[in-house]
Amino acid sequence: MKSLTLVEDFYHEKNCRVSYITTYTLLYVNERMFILQKQIKLIQRPTGTPTKDDFEMVNAPIGKISEGEVLVKTVYISVDPYLRGRMNDTKSYIPPFELNQMISSGVVAQVVDSKSALLEKGDMVLGSLPWQEFSIAKDNTVRKIDHILAPASAYLSVLGMTGLTAYFGLLDIGKPKEGETVVVSGAAGAVGSIVGQIAKIKGAHVVGIAGSDEKVKFLIDELGFDAAINYKTQDVAEALREACPNGIDVYFENVGGEIADAVFPLLNNFARIPVCGAISSYNNEQVDVGPRVQGYLIKTSSLMQGFTIGNYTSRFGEGAKDLATWLTEGKLKYEETITEGFDHTIDAFLDLFKGANLGKSVVKVAEIEKY
Repeated sequence: MKSLTLVEDFYHEKNCRVSYITTYTLLYVNERMFILQKQIKLIQRPTGTPTKDDFEMVNAPIGKISEGEVLVKTVYISVDPYLRGRMNDTKSYIPPFELNQMISSGVVAQVVDSKSALLEKGDMVLGSLPWQEFSIAKDNTVRKIDHILAPASAYLSVLGMTGLTAYFGLLDIGKPKEGETVVVSGAAGAVGSIVGQIAKIKGAHVVGIAGSDEKVKFLIDELGFDAAINYKTQDVAEALREACPNGIDVYFENVGGEIADAVFPLLNNFARIPVCGAISSYNNEQVDVGPRVQGYLIKTSSLMQGFTIGNYTSRFGEGAKDLATWLTEGKLKYEETITEGFDHTIDAFLDLFKGANLGKSVVKVAEIEKY
C-alpha cells in the first residue's frame, strides 16, 4: 500500500501550504483552511490473494454538508470476506468496486455536524460508508444506534449484518430441529460463531470446523459447541464421522473446498445446506474442481441454497429483536478481533484470508466523544 499522498499537482497549482496538527492535516488554499482526512482506495484488481499493492492511502479534503445531511466521524470499520468479491470486475449480487475509488463497508460513526432534523451532534449511527476518517451522509442512509444498550462495535457483528446473516441463513434455510446435528464451517469466524450458538439455542448437536487448536477450544469452552475440529491438523472426514454418529442434518457453508467435500457423504435424508460463503476459493485464479455434489443431493433429497442478507431486508426487525433478546439473556456471546488505527485497515482485511481473526474483525478508528 502506498504511503499517504496528496494530489500534488492540484495543491501546488493552488499555491497551498500544508500544516500537520494532532491526528489531522490542515490544508491552506489561498488562505482558506481545509481539513484533510485519510482515505483508502482500490487501485488495481487483485490477482489471487490481495496484497497491499492493490490499495492506496491518500489525503483528501473533507467537504461541507447540505440540508438533510450529516458529517460523521468513523469510529469502527467492518472488514469482511465478501469485500474480496467486490474487487473483481465481475457481475455479482452487489456491484464491484470501481478502480481509484474508495472501498466501502459497514461503518459505525458519530455525528460531528448536522443539518438534519433526524440526527444531532453526538449521535451514533450505522451505515454502509467509505473507508475514510469522515463521511458526509444523507440522514436517511444511516441508522441511529444505541451504544449504551450494547457496545458500538456490536452493531457490526452480533447486532448487525453478521448476526442477521447467521440468523436468517440458519433459521430460514437450515431450519434446525431439536436433536438434529448441525455442522458449521468457518465456525470461529464472525458468522459461524453466531450460527453455532443459535443452533444450540434451538436444541441441536453442534459441530464446528475451524483452523487452530485455540479456536477449537474457544468453540467448545466459550460458545458451548458439542465438538470442534481443527481442519489443519485433523482428518476432517474421519473427525466428522466421529463427531456426527447420526449423520448431518444441517451444514452451514462458509468455506467450501475440501471441507465441504468431507461433509457431503455424511448428509442425512432431507438435509439442508445454507450457502453463505466459500472463503477457501475467493482468491483462486482458477475454478475449483472437486467432488460433484449433485449425486449426494439427489440421493438424500437434500436442499442446498445460496443466500445473501439482502434477501431479508423486510424482516431485519424480527431478527434484530431475537438477537438482542438472546444477547441480553446471556444465551449469545460474541467475540471480536479489534485492530487499532485507520492505517491498519488493509492489514485487518488481509488477515481474514490467513485465518488470523477470532469472531468478527473490526478496525477501531477513533474514540466516541461526549458532547
